[in-house]
Amino acid sequence: MTAYLIRNVCVVGGAPTDLLIRDGVVAEIGAGLTAPDATVLDATGLVALPGLVDLHTHLREPGREDAETVESGSRAAALGGYTAVCAMANTSPVADTAGVVEQVWRLGREAGLVDVQPIGAVTVGLAGERLAELGAMADSAAQVRIFSDDGHCVADPKLMRRALEYVKAFDGVVAQHAEEPRLTEGAQMHEGEVSTRLGLTGWPAVAEEAIIARDVLLAEHVGSRLHICHVSTAGSVEVLRHAKARGVKVTAEVTPHHLLLTDEKATTYDPVYKVNPPLRTAADVAALRAALAEGVIDIVATDHAPHAVEDKECEWAYARPGMLGLETALSIALDVLGPQWDLIAERMSRAPARIAGLDSHGLDPAPGVPANLTLVDPAARRVVEPAELASRSRNTPYARMTLPGRIVATFLRGEPTVLDGKAVR
Repeated sequence: MTAYLIRNVCVVGGAPTDLLIRDGVVAEIGAGLTAPDATVLDATGLVALPGLVDLHTHLREPGREDAETVESGSRAAALGGYTAVCAMANTSPVADTAGVVEQVWRLGREAGLVDVQPIGAVTVGLAGERLAELGAMADSAAQVRIFSDDGHCVADPKLMRRALEYVKAFDGVVAQHAEEPRLTEGAQMHEGEVSTRLGLTGWPAVAEEAIIARDVLLAEHVGSRLHICHVSTAGSVEVLRHAKARGVKVTAEVTPHHLLLTDEKATTYDPVYKVNPPLRTAADVAALRAALAEGVIDIVATDHAPHAVEDKECEWAYARPGMLGLETALSIALDVLGPQWDLIAERMSRAPARIAGLDSHGLDPAPGVPANLTLVDPAARRVVEPAELASRSRNTPYARMTLPGRIVATFLRGEPTVLDGKAVR
């Protein structure tokens, strides 16, 4: 295994120092290090962060390899500075058995670009009618600890309670897609002034907020861990703030697109801006940003949702919801939060690793720590070109936008997956 001596790097925004990677771990940190056998990387002006961890990624394999594969999604993740991603269960077949989650886990190991941790379905076929094989998935080689019907809400409160009770036995987490389906039938975008002006059926904020309110009460009653996916409204923030003040075991995520874009984008009728939950108002965006900085929202998660051309380049009403996110997430976080490197490390690495139980990830570079890290050039600016993205899909909402920051290198257990901004393989 090649050793790497990274010179003049700022570890989580600290003073410039040298960092030696050897045998898969950070061997030394300090000024003036020498290692004759090591490959030297000049990191002047760069920031070293713990490898990013995404709690919400759609890799589409098995079933929709035309949109993404585990390998192509892993490459996109590495280029975005990630060393671990959690793969959602809405594949075909659904990841609701030990066999399917082990297949995804093994594909991730074969790709070897990031650690792929499968998320298991809560219900069989995501149908919301009976619990999937939660225990079998937890005991499988993939050791699943997060369960979600993402894309669908576990709308039945009795079933949700049973799921929370079941995962409590092995300290698992139920990650809820908060959407009361009876309030969103036929919805095309956020319900508000813009939807009224455009004549599109609205997706009311209360459809999200009502499920979060219900589920934090269930989690409090059961004493189990609950995670809320892609929080998108100011009202949801207040529900979460109240729950956390009472000591409920609830965590929450926000996506980059909900931190940056608003429902005004729907006026273009470009389906690239169609997403679930929908883009909300500027007031919601401001509330989400404040909640992320405060810690009411724990993490940034991409909800990376690649779609084939025919599923996006069509009429708005028929387009599939979802956006790419893995290769641009850190840039959006830098744009929103500024160069608060400790906060970025917490929201995009440490906290998601803790929630997912990924013990070797989310650790700041230090002697003896697994060398899962990324090097960022905060001074760089880049124009997002869809054709240059590693994903098999092109549905980025940031096309031709200039974003701050650039991932220069990513290391997974001491092996580079990205060098000089390019995937090693």
